[in-house]
Amino acid sequence: MSTEASRRDQPYPSIDPVPPVSARPFWSVMIPTYHCADYLKRTLRSVLEQAGSPDEMQIEVVDDVSTKDDPALVVQELGHDRVSFFRQPTNVGPQANFTTCVQRAKGHWIHILHGDDMVRPGFYAAMRRGSKIEPDIQAAFCRVITIDEDDGWIEMSERESVRPGIIPDLIDRLAVYNHIMFPSIVVRRTAFEQLGGFHPDLFHAADWDMWKRIAARFPVWYEPEPLALYRIHTRSDTSRLMRTGANIADARRAIEIARSYLPRARAQGLTRRARRYHGLYAMEVARERALQGDWGSARAQVLAGLKCSVAPPVWAALCRLLLLARPNLTVNSSRDRAS
Repeated sequence: MSTEASRRDQPYPSIDPVPPVSARPFWSVMIPTYHCADYLKRTLRSVLEQAGSPDEMQIEVVDDVSTKDDPALVVQELGHDRVSFFRQPTNVGPQANFTTCVQRAKGHWIHILHGDDMVRPGFYAAMRRGSKIEPDIQAAFCRVITIDEDDGWIEMSERESVRPGIIPDLIDRLAVYNHIMFPSIVVRRTAFEQLGGFHPDLFHAADWDMWKRIAARFPVWYEPEPLALYRIHTRSDTSRLMRTGANIADARRAIEIARSYLPRARAQGLTRRARRYHGLYAMEVARERALQGDWGSARAQVLAGLKCSVAPPVWAALCRLLLLARPNLTVNSSRDRAS
């Protein structure tokens, strides 16, 4: 079998079990970084403020060959001997760096915390409490607060449940869109060992694909307290991908990949709903970009959205967008005639 064919059949990198040792930490907090050292101090402080001993929590920064800043220096200044540092030999990209985080984790539970995100006090205690109440869970997540470049609150995610507990049929909602942000979820290492690492062909949606695979197979705990902080800023991958429509293209790819592991009886309907949702989301982003005068990004979102879905609600959203664009097109046409 060719290497390419083998990759199609088994696309997920393998995660080997931790070699037998006398003791392992409960937590592995793995912090992937790439050109975000200016935020890394805040990330590390948020972890160290609630970290136990090294026997209780492994903390490691995994850098994907940053060239614009020096995360190793931040670790040296702030982490001292408490935080370890690993630098990739070459730039491998975000999804492969996430998989490296899992492979290097020694703890029973893994928290992948981006170098520009943070956790609030009580995060690790709340996540651990869920595993004690329901020993069979393989993942737990909490409500998340989106923040800006200066730590200002932008919005809070919807509440899944008033009380902590396992979310029934989580996959039915998660298959349609990703409402679990990276800093808010922790995963038992044995789940990764069974499922493999992050999909190497997904960029923006590798995390969504992972959470769907987990929810399709295992019970997942939810904590309604907002204990994680997810940062949006102009230099983030999300912002960059929105300018080209690559965010929607990658989501479309993830939707098709998920067909193979979604519940068979509901896979077709969930796939259709997911494509329609992302088509509508693309039109929403296009409208936001148009209002900002960024018509190039708006056009990219529209084209990507129509490739995702041509359902009537998507066309209706596009028509509303065209009405918004009409005055701008008229002004440009008048300027062209005047010149």
